[in-house]
Amino acid sequence: MIQDYQTNMVYLAHGLSHYVPVCRNLLEALRREQIHVEFIPYTSSYKQVWARDYMPTQLEKTLFFLYQYWPDYLLGYDGYIPNVLKIIKHLDLGRILTMTLSKDQPMVIIDNLHHGRIPKELILDGGNFVKCGDKVIMTDKIFQENNWIERKELLSILENYLQIQIVIIPWDRYEIFGHADGMVRWIDGNRVLLNNYVQTDPCLRKRLLEALSPHFVVEELEYNVPRLSKLSWAYLNFLRVKKCIFVPSLHAKEDEQALEQIQQHYPGCKVLQVQGCEELARDGGALHCVTWNVLADAPEWPKEEL
Repeated sequence: MIQDYQTNMVYLAHGLSHYVPVCRNLLEALRREQIHVEFIPYTSSYKQVWARDYMPTQLEKTLFFLYQYWPDYLLGYDGYIPNVLKIIKHLDLGRILTMTLSKDQPMVIIDNLHHGRIPKELILDGGNFVKCGDKVIMTDKIFQENNWIERKELLSILENYLQIQIVIIPWDRYEIFGHADGMVRWIDGNRVLLNNYVQTDPCLRKRLLEALSPHFVVEELEYNVPRLSKLSWAYLNFLRVKKCIFVPSLHAKEDEQALEQIQQHYPGCKVLQVQGCEELARDGGALHCVTWNVLADAPEWPKEEL
């Protein structure tokens, strides 16, 4: 499975242009670091700001795992979900691996997307897929989304066919999406970085540590400020490409401390802040949510303009 530090290219949804400051600042930051940027086709609606959740997971350079993205938080809001098959066909990504959950043919390679379809039986979400080497962290929201299948069977299917170990953590119920990428991120080896639950939700922190500690050494964020920003969760929702980490700036007192702590935990990376992310955070996402980073044969210097 391709890890974030191995990627060299970033895709953004065209809808991000409606968030003018962060779109401009993110593009400038990526280009300064000579990271190639392209835009996902068929995502021009102002509703289609996010990119992570519906785009496939890269397993190998030319092999991607495609899942059904139809979360309960978007029921009745079809306009937020673009035509993923149309996007993939346009991008010509390579081989697309998808699940049918058929005993005879549990996994299918879609070579001809004119006739391919995304199976509707299994619902996953890119924001709830935190890669950690040979492991993936997901919240237990996946069990609610796929409540027609036994939990053990669901995990067994995913682990067997994706050749990974899945670590389940409790879902932060203050956040309707059930995403793990705003809760915990991989550092390296067996180390992960947990958000500042020590300040915001000690009870949930205890449950998270119980779930994570058997598999990882857990580091934690914490801020020394008179009053904690309600958006402080967003710092961990950063974008990592090659040896660069792009951290959201929220124009909050925690900005500098977030930058310093993340740099300490990722000493081999260049950590940069992207200004103007507070509006994104108020709408429920940050830089990891609005990007899709991959390993590709891409020029080192971006050409496309917004």
